Formats: sequence, structure tokens, C-alpha cells
Amino acid sequence: MKTIQMLIDGEWRSAKSTYNVINPANTEEVVAKAPLGTRSDAQEAIEAAYRAFSAWSQKSPYERAKLLRKAAAIVMERIEELGRLLTLETGKPLKDSLKEIEFAVRVLQYYAEEATRVFGEWVPTISQSVRSIVIRQPVGVAGLIVPWNFPVDLLAWKLGPALAAGCTVVIKPSSEAPAAATEFVRAVNDAGFPRGVINVVPGKASEVGLELVENPKVAKLSFTGETETGKYILERAAKHLKRVSLELGGNAAAIVCDDAPLEVAISGCVRRAFSHMGQICISINRVYILKEIAKSFIEGVVEATTKLKVGNGLNPETDLGPMFREELRQKTKEHIRDALEKGARLLCGGKEPEGEEYEKGFFFIPTVLIDVDHRMRIMREETFGPVMPIMVVQSLDEAIKLANDTRYGLAAYVFTKDLSKAIILAERLEAGGVAVNINDVTELQAPFGGWKQSGIGRELSRHALDSYLEYKHIRIGII
Repeated sequence: MKTIQMLIDGEWRSAKSTYNVINPANTEEVVAKAPLGTRSDAQEAIEAAYRAFSAWSQKSPYERAKLLRKAAAIVMERIEELGRLLTLETGKPLKDSLKEIEFAVRVLQYYAEEATRVFGEWVPTISQSVRSIVIRQPVGVAGLIVPWNFPVDLLAWKLGPALAAGCTVVIKPSSEAPAAATEFVRAVNDAGFPRGVINVVPGKASEVGLELVENPKVAKLSFTGETETGKYILERAAKHLKRVSLELGGNAAAIVCDDAPLEVAISGCVRRAFSHMGQICISINRVYILKEIAKSFIEGVVEATTKLKVGNGLNPETDLGPMFREELRQKTKEHIRDALEKGARLLCGGKEPEGEEYEKGFFFIPTVLIDVDHRMRIMREETFGPVMPIMVVQSLDEAIKLANDTRYGLAAYVFTKDLSKAIILAERLEAGGVAVNINDVTELQAPFGGWKQSGIGRELSRHALDSYLEYKHIRIGII
């Protein structure tokens, strides 16, 4: 069992209260004992970050870059320990946990380089006796609120650009999965960042999270989580005109055209629908397939799905671990039940696996449904579970209309061999990212974020760095 601490003003400390972090694959196993930070702890951390900001923001980009590169190296040295801890607290297979840590390392390395590319402008003026210069400077203290499903990866997406820009940070990891994120912060901080630059306070959203939202000394807030929570944060942060980035829910659609590369479409949809038990904001929640290839596609999906091995994430043969908590498993079952009552057909899954190894965890068999329509909750709400509902459509126009019939707009997927068709579909889909013949919309050097109620702002790429910087115009008279 790991004992987790808070980092405030350069010191690792315990909290007055602690709580147990449970393994979702074995609910009788305590993974870590975590500190239950309070609003007072968050205030201390914010004050520390506020004091540290002046000196940190004035350091040269090359100094910040050097520390970020060193931090990436230290995280990589500890990848096995961090990966195992991540699997124990979230349930995801160890191979996926290690992949998550590796990407977090790449993010830190990327922003080490981007730190030195924060350029300004020399602006033409109407007068020979005036010069105008535009520079960019760090916004101030940044509050970073991270979810449980990718607690290290998504933290790196925020921490990397914030530190590269010259901001100081206060991090609130998920109270449900704080262990790997906090130990990741320990590794980063061990690179030698000045005290107060990086702070981490695990705790309840109603305490630590709310303080980050409402404290006027927090100039920037970056949140990843549910849409309704994001709306609440935006409303409360408006009191101080706080700069806010929100990466929220999704309900991603995949369109499988009649000329789709069948094997690519099958493997891509299965991977993106069921990876991490569908508990990903860019999971494929709905598949729209042209009737001409529906039979072959559905048969292939069912065959591939039934081959997936569900089990403990530490088992190297495991493809899918448990769901994260019982409430998500029950929501998944409710969505399936609603669909079946309204005419859907179950082709595989739809229940918990049987056997002694599954008795103590939140396991569920990946599920494929057909004969679905938009009367069903599973086609209109984000299930956040391992279900692939497949709807046969008559035309691409119908597919696009249905795919866009949602309040969300984070990701979408297209499978076709026709380049012109791919471009047209990608342009017409209302989503911040569209993947064509591939099962992921994320790319480190490209912006990630949503349309509609899937969020505000972008993460990754140089665009994320921009969100931690303010513009300043300096107008000079020549005398």
C-alpha cells in the first residue's frame, strides 16, 4: 500500500484526514492511503504558488525547458512503479498504463521545446516616431483539475504548457484516483523546480476544487471532466473573469462507409469502443454503417469483441480491466436495458462475467447492440461503458445528420477508402477532432478539444501553451 502526501510550498506533508484508494479489480485491496486535503490546504497551496510566480515567470525559457527535460527523464526512470500504481487504482491493463506514462513523458519533452518558442511581434505603426511591440507573458497561478480515467496523461497535458509558459500551479488530482498522479508530480518536482512552483492537493471537489475555482489569486483554471461540472465551474469562475479551459463530455460517432476498409474499420471501432472499458471521452459511443456492408461488419465486430479477455490489469493476457466503479457499471446496464426494451437486440455481452476471479471487482463483458435508434438513451447520452450500439443507415446524409444529433462535439470517426468522401465527411461532422481510418484523434502537435457542450479551449500543441499566456502591447515613442 502506498502512502500519498500533499505538496505545498516545496514540502511534502500529510493531511489531518486520510482515506483509502480501492482497487476496482479487487475491492478488498487498498491501493493507497491518500490525504484528504481541505479548503485551507488549497488556500496555502495557492498562496505558495502566488508568491513563487514572480521569480518563476522571470526565469528564462531555457531554464524552464531544462527543468522540464530533466523532469521527463525522471518520470521515465520511474515508469514501472508509476505504471503499476496506475493499473492498481484505475484497473486499466498494465500495458495501457505504461503507454499513458510514456505519452506523459513525451508531453513534458514537447513543452520543454515549446517554452523557447514563445515569440512576440514588432507591429507596423502609422507614425515614424512610434514603435509597437507585442509580447506574451504568463497569466499567473493556474489551477489544474484532473479526472480519474487518465490521471497522469491528462495532468501532463496541463502541467507541461503551464510550466513552460511560466505559470505556477496548484493541482487537484481526482479524489478517486490520486495516487499515480501525485507520484508523477513527485517525479516532476524532483527535477529541482523552485519551491511553490508546483503544488498538489488531493481532496474533495467541494473543498479543494471549489477553492481553485473561487480564489481570485488563481488566474487560470483548466478542468477535464463531466459537462455539467464544467458548466458549474464556468459559472462560478465568471465572478473573477478567470480564464477557463474546459475539456468535457463526448458522445462520439463513427461512420462506416460502404467502401470502408473492413478489417481496419472493425479493429478500429472495437478498440475505440472498448478500450479502458469505454471510459474515455473520445470512445466510440455510436456506429452508423451503410447497409451494403452492415452484415459483414457486424459479424466481424462480434467475433473480435468476444475474443477480448476481461480480467485483472496486472495479468499480461488481459485486454480489458474492470470498470472504475459500481455506479458506472449500473449506468451501463441501465442504458442496455433501456435499449432492449425499445427494440434493440443484444449480440454479445450485456452482463458481468462469471467466475471466482470476477467476484471482487467491477467487471463487465463488452457489449454489441444492433437495431438501435435515437429514441434510446444509449444513442443520446454518454454511456461511459463498454457498449457498441450499431445503427444501419441508408445514406451518408442520414449518417451525418444522426452523428451531429447530439449536444456534444468532441470526436468523430470515419472509415472509407475514398479521399474525397473522407474530406467531405470530416468537414461536415460537428466535432473538434475527426479521425479517418484510425481509432484516435489525439496528436501531440495538434490541438485537442471540443465543439458545442464538449468544452472550451484546446489542449496539446502550441495552442495549449497560448491559453497560459497573456498578450501585452508595448507602445514606444521615439525621442
